[in-house]
Amino acid sequence: MIDGDRIMAQATSRELERYGLEVGLKNYAAAYCTGLLVARRLLQKLGLDDVYEGNTEVDGEVVSTEYNKKKYYVEEVDEDRRPFRALLDVGCKPTTTGCRIFGAMKGAADGGLDIPHSNKRFPGYDRDAKEYDADMHRERIFGGHVGEYMEYLDEEDNQKYQEHFASYIENDVEADGLEELYEGVHEKIREDPSPGDKKDYSPDKSFKRKAKLTLDERKARVQAKKDAKNAELEEDDEE
Repeated sequence: MIDGDRIMAQATSRELERYGLEVGLKNYAAAYCTGLLVARRLLQKLGLDDVYEGNTEVDGEVVSTEYNKKKYYVEEVDEDRRPFRALLDVGCKPTTTGCRIFGAMKGAADGGLDIPHSNKRFPGYDRDAKEYDADMHRERIFGGHVGEYMEYLDEEDNQKYQEHFASYIENDVEADGLEELYEGVHEKIREDPSPGDKKDYSPDKSFKRKAKLTLDERKARVQAKKDAKNAELEEDDEE
């Protein structure tokens, strides 16, 4: 029986602040971290986190193996418990090469989920040469592109650098420290992917919606407008 969709686990980049990432929550590296987080959270919920640890050595390569003539996108398949298979649903998002969606998917795949995919949409894939540079993808996962841009702006336009990376400067995040920062975030996610405590929500009860007018009240209001308009027209005629 189909009774609708069920959300088994979810994660957002805002949660990455718990793991030490307070800036750059919308780039490719943050998308990877978010995918890693939701994968580890789901596997922990299902009791599969110890069975399928995922790819702890982040190298940008596509991990896969065959078991009983079937291809799985994990490093090794347990004989008793199969990996959790997930399918990427991109919705209305454009599937361009290097899109952050594939960063989140790569993070989830490295987190231990069995997600069918290839390297053709990852950063580092050359469609013309049909070659894949995994090192380039790894660099993007660890924010190398952000670090390069930080260094470029710092040298070419320091004022723009101060404005564009104000939050990075405020949090003492430097270009040459990004890889170490993301490595630490990955480790902390694997240590504890459980959801954080929910914040208490108290709605604003001071606002009260106006009561709807009854049919008689609406008719009376319309009639009053008509009477006022008619009186105005009569005054104009007398003049």
